[in-house]
Amino acid sequence: MHVGTSTYSATTMRLLPLLAVCYFLSYLDRTNVSVAALTMNKALGISATAFGLGSGLFFIGYFLVEVPSNLIMYKVGARRWIARIMISWGIVAAGQALVQGESSFYLARILLGVMEAGFFPGVILYLTLWFPPAQRARVVGWFMVAVPLSTALGAPVGGLLLKLDGVWGLAGWQWLFIVEGVPTVLIGFAVLRWLTDQPKDALWLTPQQRSSLAATLAAEAVETNSRYSMTGRQALTSPRVLALSMVYFAIVFGLYGLGFWIPTIIKKSLSIQDNFVVTLLVAAPYAIGTIAIIFWGYLVDRSGPQAKLVAVPMFVGGLALALTAFGTSMPWLGYAGLSVCAVGIMASFPGFWTLPSAFMSGAAAAVGIAVINAISNLSGFAGPYWVGWMTDLFGDAEWGLVSIGIVMILGAITVLCLGSAPRLTSKEC
Repeated sequence: MHVGTSTYSATTMRLLPLLAVCYFLSYLDRTNVSVAALTMNKALGISATAFGLGSGLFFIGYFLVEVPSNLIMYKVGARRWIARIMISWGIVAAGQALVQGESSFYLARILLGVMEAGFFPGVILYLTLWFPPAQRARVVGWFMVAVPLSTALGAPVGGLLLKLDGVWGLAGWQWLFIVEGVPTVLIGFAVLRWLTDQPKDALWLTPQQRSSLAATLAAEAVETNSRYSMTGRQALTSPRVLALSMVYFAIVFGLYGLGFWIPTIIKKSLSIQDNFVVTLLVAAPYAIGTIAIIFWGYLVDRSGPQAKLVAVPMFVGGLALALTAFGTSMPWLGYAGLSVCAVGIMASFPGFWTLPSAFMSGAAAAVGIAVINAISNLSGFAGPYWVGWMTDLFGDAEWGLVSIGIVMILGAITVLCLGSAPRLTSKEC
């Protein structure tokens, strides 16, 4: 076996399963509130607007700490910092079981965002330290498959946990937070033992594999820096970084605008009373999204970073959602629109995350990736709150869904105007 192929296989098998499990828990712990809301909101008297606000406040705490957290990881290493993040957010995630009303709900969500800040951009940066550009889209795809899987598996599991209502004096939604928060703490300790900060420290690779990988990544860094000499300070205000932030804002607006509300929307629009059936219907489009994110990652790696491979799924998903949102006489058509949009969001991820690393490396990449993720995740606040506000205003979520579709279409147009990231073999900027 060629040394490059054997190195890729060994690195993939060593790092990706654990990192995917970590992200599975990350997305689960930040979005399981959508399933909890099926009973929690009524029990605690939380309105649609208050729920949307509380769900989104997670991202305010996340935004405030994101860039400093990623810089700390760049300095101290991924192993210790990712473990710290997971242990602290797992404790807070389980602690959401103590929420007693709107104020404590708001506080819990802000704290969860603060504790989890830096995990995702930290892992994206970490992957650039281990995988060359030609492999990154599929690697990001396999890592981010945790997003659709966490909903495809987590929603039905959450539905079952709601049935524990009354066991040991706890409500079902309290059991949901506890059972899904504790594993994060345990996996955090596993990270301390399993991850390796840099290829040169990887004793599980052969000397030849370590030297080959180090040489490939060093050549990439030299090539990138020779064309895009950028410091961390410059990355903070780079027009391209800010433009990519707006594109990712549109993707995340759809991800969380749908993610926090889709169980409630499905339950109401399809008039389904059994919460477990609702969670199965939530899971279906995300199961398809799991396949889409893997397939699209391989397609991007074969084609090279291309803006159109980000724009197409965004545009199709946004258009489908906007056109079917008012299908009140045909609620299953509305469900189909939700499903197509969810799949489009998933497919846009692998291609997008090839764009920043094509022109940034080192400290610039640490700052730039964190800035993109921090700014864009403000839409994680705006999306759920906007849908909740529109629902209270009009009595239904239709206009909120149309808004999500329009934002995604605008994001698709923006990335096409921005253009594709140049290949690393190109001699032109």
